Amino acid sequence: QVQLVESGGGLVQAGESLRLSCAASGIIFSIAGMGWHRQAPGNPREFVAVSTSDGRTNYADSVKGRFTISRDNAKKTVYLQMNSLKPEDTAVYYCRVGNFWGPGTQVTVSS
Repeated sequence: QVQLVESGGGLVQAGESLRLSCAASGIIFSIAGMGWHRQAPGNPREFVAVSTSDGRTNYADSVKGRFTISRDNAKKTVYLQMNSLKPEDTAVYYCRVGNFWGPGTQVTVSS
């Protein structure tokens, strides 16, 4: 049974940083592509970043240069370091592997 649990969300001011974590179980983490998505109120869920099993990463244009995705295969955890946060980054952030999603963690950025 695949389980994904996000943590690290919170309320910050614009310009500050947060680091999200997603702990995975029930998968062979080292060969899994792990992604982060987000959904703001009234908006569809959107792609944020992905970390592939062979070390490649990709980012949405809106977060390039500010967000960094990384992974620790030993801990079966993927991280999202978010710097220079903006109010428009406010959303629920979800971890994803394949068709499995975590419950999400709220990130709120005040101006």
